Amino acid sequence: MPGPAIPETSLLDQWGRSAEKLRISITDRCNFRCTYCMPEEGLNWLNREAILSYEEILRLARIFVELGIRQIRLTGGEPLLRKDLPVLVKQLKALPLLEGLSITTNGVLLKKQAQALYQAGLKSYNISLDSLDPVRFSQAVRRDALSQVFEGLQSLAQFPDVTIKINVVVIRGFNEHEAVDFARLAQEHDWEVRFIEFMPLGTDDHWQQQMVVSGDSLRQTIAEVYPLQLRSKAGKHPAERWRFQDSDSGGLGFINSVSAPFCEACNRIRLTADGQIRTCLFSLKENDLKILLRNGSSDALIAEHIQQIVWHKEAGHGINQADFQRPARSMSSIGG
Repeated sequence: MPGPAIPETSLLDQWGRSAEKLRISITDRCNFRCTYCMPEEGLNWLNREAILSYEEILRLARIFVELGIRQIRLTGGEPLLRKDLPVLVKQLKALPLLEGLSITTNGVLLKKQAQALYQAGLKSYNISLDSLDPVRFSQAVRRDALSQVFEGLQSLAQFPDVTIKINVVVIRGFNEHEAVDFARLAQEHDWEVRFIEFMPLGTDDHWQQQMVVSGDSLRQTIAEVYPLQLRSKAGKHPAERWRFQDSDSGGLGFINSVSAPFCEACNRIRLTADGQIRTCLFSLKENDLKILLRNGSSDALIAEHIQQIVWHKEAGHGINQADFQRPARSMSSIGG
């Protein structure tokens, strides 16, 4: 028997969730080699012809927005490596019905690009920063660049209406002892620091369950120094958010993807740099939209194809299940 009819103007899946957020990877290339994301060497980069052009990205983004996407996040690889990024930002910001545009970046190139990106309309930044110690930072990303990241953050400080979130991937035995230091950083700079549980997404990350530091344990450690109050639970937003009880400056988020999966409320889908749509970060299959773009398919046909793909979205990522399988791609080529 055929399943229930898919609504004509939505991105509803078979589990009753509606996709409202789209992550668009604009390049698979990166100037870091984060240990939990990619190998130090040996990756085969996509050639220029394989990557979606800005025109193709904009066309797909418009179709997605017409179907119900309300927030777009640009990712990579490292998105600031893509030439003329402010051009794409300005075009995306002009899309009717789009409510939010943000970017995830390692911040190294922000010092040079912050002004142009801000003028193009980009005001929401997630900066990856896994350690405040220069030696440990270099070990994590295999680059000596911590000072450059902070220079990039300082370049954003000149814009009072910019939102900054710091993303910290926490790995047991490596950086969990920096939790209080990061909380202090959040207060001092009025940023939101988000602690992300270590997930199996690298090709040589040696991930094991015991390497995961739960968000709850980190929060309890921080609360011994900085009392916290719950601001909002995870769900459609991946982070469980907390505020400092004694200060209105800054805040903390805990993305507990392993210890407390929020899959049942997930409203996110992904588009890779080479035009593959992924309905889950851990999807074992992809669907090619680039071929539709380049064979003359109409917007209506592409929209219908997208709806069918989203309808069959996975129930969850399955990390804690015995039959869990990693995706074939590393995080860098999926999109952060």
